[in-house]
Formats: sequence, structure tokens, C-alpha cells
Amino acid sequence: MRRVPLLAAATLLWAGVFPTLTAAQDGEMIPLPHKLPKPVFAGTPADAPPGTNVEKPLGKPRPVPLVPKGTANLALRKKVTSSKPPFEGSLEQVTDGDKEARDGSAVELRPRTQWVQIDLGAPSKLFYVLFWHFHSEPVVFRDVIVQVSNDPNFVEGVTTLFNNDVDNSSGLGLGKDREYFDTAEGKLVDAKGTTARYVRLYSNGSTYRDPMNRYTEVEVYGLPAK
Repeated sequence: MRRVPLLAAATLLWAGVFPTLTAAQDGEMIPLPHKLPKPVFAGTPADAPPGTNVEKPLGKPRPVPLVPKGTANLALRKKVTSSKPPFEGSLEQVTDGDKEARDGSAVELRPRTQWVQIDLGAPSKLFYVLFWHFHSEPVVFRDVIVQVSNDPNFVEGVTTLFNNDVDNSSGLGLGKDREYFDTAEGKLVDAKGTTARYVRLYSNGSTYRDPMNRYTEVEVYGLPAK
């Protein structure tokens, strides 16, 4: 078995992906092959909006985790469905590769708890889900929940990767994760090497000036199914 260099091992452990990659630790590791959009507001928000438990921004670029060579964005141009038809825009925008904060780049869903779901086409080993709701200004989205499954109806074999619904107002269980400001970095969620075909993301409005749910882009990083 090839030894993992001490620096690389420390990086993986810090990033929380070392346990995820146990089965692939003999392979070559590379930085997550993502590209961030351009930021449209400077600095980091200083104050948390009332009624939120927002995590404090790092104030510096997020460290880039390592993943196995061959990892790719499996969600690009894949089919997207949703809990209700979009109020504005098209579901294709969720996986079209356009993550820039510009007018018309985000699909809008109606108020209350809504979801978008991506069909990756086949069960694949997943490492990270990276997504942007709306980053034209510092906004906090409510009840953000990320789940994966091989069941398109999300009834059986559901794995929750992220949940910041601290009062179970969306009815999917109490979440222990913190709320966050949506920025050009997006939200990076560890998929922990889970094998799944479908990825579903929930939200329940935000601190924006209207109650709509928005998605600019969702990326799902994993190894393509063979």
C-alpha cells in the first residue's frame, strides 16, 4: 500500500475527507476540480440577520479539499425535477454550468419548503455537493437540506448530508448544521463517499426581500459510473 505523504494526509484530515477516501487511498489525489464564479460584493457580512444562527465567515478563501483523480461534476447538464414547477426561469438552469450572479441566472421556486432534484443517470460514488442559491448579495437561505438516494421518490435508502433546519419546520428532522451566507464560494457539503443516483436539495425561503426559493447552480462531484 502506498503511503500518503504527511502533508497530504493532514490536508485530507483537516478537510474532513480522509475517512471518505479510504477505499481510494492508493490512487492519485487531486484538488477538487471546481471553478468559482466571480464575487459581486466585497468583504464578508458583519452581522447575522435576526432569527438566524449563521456561522461566522472565514474571511479568507475556503481550503480546497483533495479528491481521487477522475472526480468530475456529474450533475452538469443532467435532468432536474422539482417539488413544483418553477415560478420564474427553467430547471435546466440548475445544472447548465452558469453559476455567475447575474440577472436571470437563477431559477425561482414558490415560497415554503421546496426542492430540486438531480438525476445523475446511474449510482455513483460521491464526494462533494457544491451549490449556489443566490449570491448577488449576502443572503441566508432557510432550512437548507441536502439528501442523496437511489430511490427517485426519496422514501427508502435516504442519506442526509446536510441539514440546518434547527426547528424541523420543514418536517425532515432536526438539523445540527449552521446557517450560512450565500457567497460566490457557494456551499460545499461533504458527500462522504456515499453511492447514490439522485441528489435532492431543499430550502424554505431566505432573508432576501421576497419569500421565493432560488437556485443558481448545483454541482455534484464524484467518480463517473462505469
